Amino acid sequence: MLQVDQVIARRLDSGVPLVGSVSRYIISAGGKRLRPVLLLLCCGALGFKGEQRFNMAAVVEFIHTATLLHDDVVDDSALRRGSPTANAKFGNPASVLVGDFLYSRAFQMMVDSQSMRIMDVLANATNIIAEGEVMQLMNMHNAALDEAGYLQVIRSKTAKLFEASARVGAILSGASADLESACAEYGQALGTAFQVIDDVLDYTGDASIMGKNLGDDLREGKATLPLIAAMQRGSQAERETIREAIETGNVGMLDAVITIVKKTGALEVARHAAQQEAMRAIDAAMRLPAGDHRACLIQLASQLLNRNH
Repeated sequence: MLQVDQVIARRLDSGVPLVGSVSRYIISAGGKRLRPVLLLLCCGALGFKGEQRFNMAAVVEFIHTATLLHDDVVDDSALRRGSPTANAKFGNPASVLVGDFLYSRAFQMMVDSQSMRIMDVLANATNIIAEGEVMQLMNMHNAALDEAGYLQVIRSKTAKLFEASARVGAILSGASADLESACAEYGQALGTAFQVIDDVLDYTGDASIMGKNLGDDLREGKATLPLIAAMQRGSQAERETIREAIETGNVGMLDAVITIVKKTGALEVARHAAQQEAMRAIDAAMRLPAGDHRACLIQLASQLLNRNH
């Protein structure tokens, strides 16, 4: 990861000072770097030690960071990872345009791989992520969204880049179709579990640990799995409360919504869904060659369920 960070620092260079300032601000703000870690772990599990793994790990982090810059503008977010968002600090226009720079820099770097297959996987993933963002936008304040619709959004918006990161690790390694499929399934399942837990934390987490405001999903009118499950299991009055909260984005109703979500067992439903995805990830990892890297992939999926930020 130190070598990935060196690639990131080098490729953030731009003749336009604001580009470097905004890019470095959001990338240095922390973050789990899960997507590049996933790519490196899959390379390690499959025995690939070439330099190109550092370049491709930086590419997936750039794509992810570009989505964050754009997301925070769309969601009008003020806090990420415990600090003001880039749009809060530099303004919306700079955030959108630097997000565009990071996307285009990522595609420049993809060419270095000299692999049309890798370019195909990452270009397709980037397109699907954009579609997922638009789907989420269309679903804002939609209290009728069901679990299938919710999963479609998060598998596009979040899990797709996890899946692509793991798949690229397999492609770099020259892995068989079966091993590539195992890596991709691991990434998709891990990404899905990650997002479901993220949505649970919006109603149970500690804002000071999470580094973002509690209730942001509600303010944005997002019908996430905890709310969908609560509406399925609650009384008529409880369903109406949650429906109104989603449709209006009224954060003043957050305490009432949290009470209903806890009372109906909706958090347990969501955590169980995340656990099923984590188990699917572990099953996929078991198809990879035994070793420290595979053990780490399994541990990562196991510990994901206990995260608090």
